[in-house]
Amino acid sequence: MKTRFIILAICYFISLVSSAQDNLSGFVSDTDNHALEGVRVTIQGTTFTSFSDKVGKFEFKNLKAGACTLLFDLPGYFSINKEISALQFAENIEVKMASSIKTLEEVQVISIRSLETATSTSTLQNLALEKKNFGQDIPLLLEATPSVVTTSDAGAGVGYTGVRIRGVDASRINVTINSIPVNDPESHDVYWVNMPDLASSTETIQIQRGVGTSTNGAAAFGASINIKSQDISTSPFGISDNSVGSFNTLKTTIKAGTGLINNKFSLETRLSKIASDGFLDRASSALTSFYISGSYLTKKSVLKAIVFSGKEITYQAWYGTPESRINGNIGEMNAFADRNYLSDEDRENLLNSGRAYNFYTYVNEVDNYQQDNYQVHFTHSFKPNLVLNIAGHYTYGRGYYEQYRKNDALSSYGLPAVIMGEDTISTSDLIRRKCLDNDFLGAVYSLNYNQSKFNLVFGGAINTYFGRHFGEIIWARMASTSEIGDRYYENNAQKSEFSTYLKGTYRWNKFDFTGDLNYRHLDYSFLQEDQGLQKSVAFDFFNPKAALTFKLNKNQLLFASYGISHREPVRKDFVESSPSSRPKFERMQDLELGYSFNTQETNFSINTFYMAYSNQLVLTGQINDVGAYTRTNAKESYRLGVELMATHKTSDFLKLNGSFSLSQNKIVAFEEYLDNYSSPYSQVIILHKNTDLAFSPSIVANAGFSLSPFKNCSIDWLSKYVGRQFLDNTSNVARSINPFTFSNLSFSYSLLHVFCNEITFAFQINNVFNALYENNGYTYSYLYDGQTTTENFYYPQAGRNFMFRILIKV
Repeated sequence: MKTRFIILAICYFISLVSSAQDNLSGFVSDTDNHALEGVRVTIQGTTFTSFSDKVGKFEFKNLKAGACTLLFDLPGYFSINKEISALQFAENIEVKMASSIKTLEEVQVISIRSLETATSTSTLQNLALEKKNFGQDIPLLLEATPSVVTTSDAGAGVGYTGVRIRGVDASRINVTINSIPVNDPESHDVYWVNMPDLASSTETIQIQRGVGTSTNGAAAFGASINIKSQDISTSPFGISDNSVGSFNTLKTTIKAGTGLINNKFSLETRLSKIASDGFLDRASSALTSFYISGSYLTKKSVLKAIVFSGKEITYQAWYGTPESRINGNIGEMNAFADRNYLSDEDRENLLNSGRAYNFYTYVNEVDNYQQDNYQVHFTHSFKPNLVLNIAGHYTYGRGYYEQYRKNDALSSYGLPAVIMGEDTISTSDLIRRKCLDNDFLGAVYSLNYNQSKFNLVFGGAINTYFGRHFGEIIWARMASTSEIGDRYYENNAQKSEFSTYLKGTYRWNKFDFTGDLNYRHLDYSFLQEDQGLQKSVAFDFFNPKAALTFKLNKNQLLFASYGISHREPVRKDFVESSPSSRPKFERMQDLELGYSFNTQETNFSINTFYMAYSNQLVLTGQINDVGAYTRTNAKESYRLGVELMATHKTSDFLKLNGSFSLSQNKIVAFEEYLDNYSSPYSQVIILHKNTDLAFSPSIVANAGFSLSPFKNCSIDWLSKYVGRQFLDNTSNVARSINPFTFSNLSFSYSLLHVFCNEITFAFQINNVFNALYENNGYTYSYLYDGQTTTENFYYPQAGRNFMFRILIKV
């Protein structure tokens, strides 16, 4: 009996060993039987990837024979999914890929995107974006991705919105659309409100946390967001997408496309209109946009022209809500009104508005801006594994924000006092506009070469920006000597930039080695405000990066990367300082280590990061030598954390998902400056050590599920928790945003091929449990008569609110 057991055990062991030595190989060619090199072949649900060689051969070694699905992908060819049985492991698999020149446009974004194996990367596809798109801006569509915190000035996700990733603000997040830079070259910010309903014309969005790979435009100083606009459609289509909901929110989108005409031409269009009263009083938004894309295809080339434009008129909600109004404390509200000399009307507004309080009451206190974007992309395939992409772009922006000002000093506008008899009037109520007229143009390029063992990308960008900043008084109670059209300030700026990168990946056995070298040069010319002279600065940055991927087995891999990034100060840092007080550029070193486990049912990854900053620019309250509150360099600061992401398909009708981010975000030492309003005026210096970086919660977590109780029906749930965020760098709880939790629920049901291809009814409940919370704010403190007064301002978010949607596709 014992002998028999040993023999059976030996046989079982031999069978395991032999099964582990099975190889899977094959050949890939085009429809004319020409071998295709560089085709990426992936075993679905595993980490296993192979690339075809010069004769089109691919091979997987040491596999266990069994049924699987192979995915074949190469730009310029239709992707193929091929089912493989266990018996076919002994055969040579033959696959023919049909030419699809339209997919060459993917090269626009492939060159600046990270490997999908990177555990610090998240990618959202068009169907997922479409499902979530009830009319809110793109930042809110990214809510379920790790380490993301979103903001909304109006409180309902329409109008001015923002996103922070790992506590990094929008000015440090590089954003591109089809590899074209989007960040404002001067402020580095991204104004999503200028691109209404962009999500309706988006194919994919990839978020790279950390330094990521080399990209175009402003430095990726903590994260990058790469957006690819919608693909060329092979078939004609028409779409009507309409949403209506709380706060008189209304979204209307119409899309249409010709499909490919004679396999050469295509045209896609979109018109959108979004309107909302906003949660805050008067915080309305009126947004219109259009998108047009036309393509011409030849056997080896794609020429694609894209125009998209957005026009926004938003009533300002920038002031924020005083903490006393948030807490509903009447005594503190009156004290706030006394301290800040509010008029009787403004005091009544504060006392009676509730959480929807908006400081602004002037009927036209609006932001009015239009931005037109033009892109032309030319992609040519010299051979299947050598592809060139060249793109030109031009962005034209113009607009203003209008303000009603009470008792402003006429001297602030270069106007003399008004003499009326024996009275000298030096102040006046007035209405002013601060205007911006700007042009941004340039070109980006990339050359992609792919072989079975390595791929190489050479690319870069050349861009120039012209910014014309000026202000006008359009009405004054006492106009002094002003004339119609007079400008009380003009500040013109020009910024030119050249960048280039070379990056490649070498594949050896279970290892992928990636190297990435980036050089960036920029010149910035601006008006020195205190001197009235045009000044210029120049920077040269070298940003090396490296990554390593190791496949432990078919389901598990390890990932590591290290990168350096540099970032210049923004416009405000230059124009409101002198050469002696001007801040230095920032530098960051980013180390990422990760592990992932993937099957067809489960995806799990854990990523640790350490982002070490040198000379990070922070607000300290210090007044510089030209009398401005500008940012100063903190010598040392860092972000250290871990991100966990998981999805699990428990059955055909239930999928669970979630992420958890835990981090420590510290500034080693800095000096806080408090204004002392006691006579004589001065500033008090307070030294802080090892405090938390502002707006950097130590915990960000979300959990949810997607349930399909029956065919074409989906129920989706998301719950999100954001830990305490400090409004400054002092770690003072009295100057912080309280932790908050909210939950969203959506329901959709689709009817297919009834009187059209698809009609979908969808319903969404935001903030299901009516949580009272704020997700953004600012603070200001000062000393008077030995007492410290702190003024906190917050941006409250809407309670429970609803959206209903009808989507029709023909």
